[in-house]
Amino acid sequence: MLYIEIHQLRTKRLRISQIARKLKISRNTVYKYLNMTFEEAVEEFGTIERKKKLDPYRDWIVTWLQENPSMSGAQILDWLQEKFPDLQVGESTVRRYVKEMREIYQIEKTDEPREHEAVDELPPGKQMQVDWGQTIQKTIDNKDIKLYFIAFVLSHSRQKYMEWQDRPFTTKDTIRCHENAFRYFGGMTEEIVYDQDNLIAVSENAGDLILTKKFQAYVNERKFQIYLCRKADPQSKGKIENVVKYIKYNFAAHRIFSTIGDWNEKAWNWLERTGNYKVHQTIKKRPYEVYQLEKKHLRKISSPLSLTESNPIEIITRNVNKDNTIRYKSNRYSVPIGTYTKCSTVNLQINNEKLIIIEPTTGEILAKHTISLEKGKLIKNTNHARDHTESLDMLKQRVLHLFPTGEASRQYIDEICQRYKRYRRDQLLILQRVAENDPHWIPMALEKCIREKLYSANAFQDVVNYLKLQESNPILEIQVNSTKLVSSIAVETRDFNTYIQRMGGKTNE
Repeated sequence: MLYIEIHQLRTKRLRISQIARKLKISRNTVYKYLNMTFEEAVEEFGTIERKKKLDPYRDWIVTWLQENPSMSGAQILDWLQEKFPDLQVGESTVRRYVKEMREIYQIEKTDEPREHEAVDELPPGKQMQVDWGQTIQKTIDNKDIKLYFIAFVLSHSRQKYMEWQDRPFTTKDTIRCHENAFRYFGGMTEEIVYDQDNLIAVSENAGDLILTKKFQAYVNERKFQIYLCRKADPQSKGKIENVVKYIKYNFAAHRIFSTIGDWNEKAWNWLERTGNYKVHQTIKKRPYEVYQLEKKHLRKISSPLSLTESNPIEIITRNVNKDNTIRYKSNRYSVPIGTYTKCSTVNLQINNEKLIIIEPTTGEILAKHTISLEKGKLIKNTNHARDHTESLDMLKQRVLHLFPTGEASRQYIDEICQRYKRYRRDQLLILQRVAENDPHWIPMALEKCIREKLYSANAFQDVVNYLKLQESNPILEIQVNSTKLVSSIAVETRDFNTYIQRMGGKTNE
């Protein structure tokens, strides 16, 4: 029947790709049937039954695919091995068989959609979004070159700016491009949205962001707020994601590269001609016209930068994988669950046959492993298992039980949860750990934090550490009165003739 359908559609002058899409089969299958006569098709598929290794499991596979169209060949193999432990078959064999079953039974692979919610338009001067991208271009010598760019967009007007380099960006390059963008826009916004890029951020740190040293100094200088997107959540910065694609496929595609200066000049001309001039499909206005109104709301930049260069310290780092492991010499080594969400990189220290994994910002030792001489192994500590934590409400109640009874504790914890909505669990876990480790200091720390309005789990932890240090070093308590103590001490004095005699001289006596 498939042979007949293909030839009938071909007689209707449908192209090969159209036939393949309509029948949900591959183009190679269409070519194969078109090149056969009816007799050849009958001889190959009608009289000779070619048995395949997975035919005895055909009903299982087809049923799984019909119930779960998004299943992959790898998952089908796993389910087969789980149900039939003695089955020996290669993954590529399963993939080919699954592909054939999809074509025969017309089961199209589908992806489970992610639900999104439209967000309100932001007011003028409120937010800017920033991201990086790269392309491969042809040079005038017909060679390939990789180019890198950073893009900026004002969230209200969609006014854009970009800058290109023929080498990867450094933190210094990023700061320079920020300054150029601020000059181009005629000011800066209150908030800037970034991805979790290693050029600017080290860790989310439960909401108290830890930035790279150079970029933190820059933020302190320019005094703007940072919104750091969660990992694997590009939708939270959708405006700049669209700008990056727009730059790649409207400006850069098919363009010939000569020099980086010429390339940037063409890019800025494109912004004036197209990127900021054409009507935006969402706001239905020209970004340049809306920008003329928005730039009045931007914060002006007047003073030049006073940042100084510092010598970077060479360290050995590794990225933390999503499964909370790091790679070292073809093996994977585990770190405590939750490390991936807190810091993207860690430091490695090799001590004889031991691998020591260190949190870069605090110096805390996260894990110790014996280095394996094999390859492709997972070396995992037994205490690095997943902690199935309770719900946020239950966690909050657990923390409250560890704090002094009263309304002050509840109000303090509620205020922290309100200020760090995206990081409530992280903040509560820090409070829980501090309260369990140092219960004696919690009442005094709570009183001091409320009095000085320190509403942060990290700040609370610092206050506890300060109180402990103050007790272990009593000298800190009397430093305030040190002037009075010194002035009340009587100093012994000697007669001047004593010093003359010691030096062998004669006295007046």
